[in-house]
Amino acid sequence: MEYTWNVVHECMRITPPSIGGFKESTAECTFAGFTIPKGWKVLWTPHSSHMNPDYFPEPQKFDPSRFEGSGPAPFTYVPFGGGATICPGRSYVKLVILAFTHNMVTRFTLEKFIPNEKMLFGATPKPAYDLPLRIHPHKK
Repeated sequence: MEYTWNVVHECMRITPPSIGGFKESTAECTFAGFTIPKGWKVLWTPHSSHMNPDYFPEPQKFDPSRFEGSGPAPFTYVPFGGGATICPGRSYVKLVILAFTHNMVTRFTLEKFIPNEKMLFGATPKPAYDLPLRIHPHKK
């Protein structure tokens, strides 16, 4: 199931489960040539580091091997946030995702009705047509 977990990580790198979150600047600071005044709200997004070629070479390419060994550098892969405000349910969600994915792949064949369905991004990513599937049990 180690490879399955790498695939799940790569899926969440490409399409994070959250659009990000707001942080409030506790002091005036300068970042990338911009001054951020104290008290301003700043939106951070996982996508900004997940698709950064400095952290993930060829970021558009699906490559689960990125997560082999020690994986990416700390705080470059943040589908559940990080630090004091990291998602409290992340461990449970990881377990559910891994168990579900493993059982679906080992027991069923999935066929998409809309092969190139687009993803829509609102509060969370969502397939444009709800990802209709045809599910076939594996033949024994």
